[in-house]
Amino acid sequence: MNFNIQISAIIIAKDEENNIGRCLNSLKDCIDDIIVLVDDQTTDKTVEIIRTFPMVRFSVINWKGYAKTKQYAVTLTKNDWIFWIDADEAFTETLKNEIENFKKSVPKFSAYSVPRKAYFLGKWIEHCGWYPGRVVRLFNKKKARFSDLKVHEHLIVDGNIGMLNSNLDHYTDPDIKHYFKKFNEYTSLAAEDLLKSGRKFRIFDILLRPLVIFIKMYILKLGFLDGIQGFILSIFSSVYVFTKYCKFWELKKGEIKNGN
Repeated sequence: MNFNIQISAIIIAKDEENNIGRCLNSLKDCIDDIIVLVDDQTTDKTVEIIRTFPMVRFSVINWKGYAKTKQYAVTLTKNDWIFWIDADEAFTETLKNEIENFKKSVPKFSAYSVPRKAYFLGKWIEHCGWYPGRVVRLFNKKKARFSDLKVHEHLIVDGNIGMLNSNLDHYTDPDIKHYFKKFNEYTSLAAEDLLKSGRKFRIFDILLRPLVIFIKMYILKLGFLDGIQGFILSIFSSVYVFTKYCKFWELKKGEIKNGN
C-alpha cells in the first residue's frame, strides 16, 4: 500500500543570498510544499533568488522573533507533516532518499530527529560535541509546537520522537566575521531568556561555565581532532557562554535597580 505522505518545509530568511539557493535546490523533488518567510529588513538578493524557484510560496514579513515566525510559517503549510530547515542548511542526497522512503511509510512517531553536520571555517566538524548534534526537524504539526524562547528555540512534541539516520548539512559560519555578526544578537536574546526564566545570577556563571565549556568541547568531546577549527570553535563557544552570562548579570542588575 502506498500511503504517499505529503511534506511541507518551512524556512525563515534574512540576508541569505549565499545560502538560500543551495537550500531550496536540495529540497527539489523531495518536499511537496515550501514556505519561505523573508524578514522585511533583508537588504541583499534573497528575494530575487527565491523567485527563481517557482514551487516556493514566500512572503516578506515584519519580524516576529524566531519562534513566533516559525509558528506562523506552520499555519501557512498545506500538509500535516513538516520539515523545519534553516536557510543555511541543506538536504544531503541520502537524507532525500530517507525522506522519500518515509513518505511511503506509516509514521510510528510524532516527530523525528536528524543528525546535523556543521561546516565551520572551511571544515566539517566531526567532534566538539557538535556531531551528530541531533535536532528534531520532521514533525506532525498536530502534535508539536515551537517553544517560546527568543533564541535556540526548539520543538515541544506531544508523543515519542524517532530518529532518521542521514545527515542534514549545516553551513554555519564561512568566516569569523559571519560568526560574530550573529554573536551579539544571539547572546543578548539568550540573556533575555535567562532573565525570563527567573533564575538567579551566580558568579560561577562567568568564572567557571566558560572554562567548563572549553574543556568539554576541546578535550572531553575530542575537539582537538578537528584541528585549528576545533580549537577556535571551542574558544568561541566559551566566549559565547561568558558573554551571555555577563549580559544576564547586566539585565539582573537593571531589574534590581528598577525594583522588579
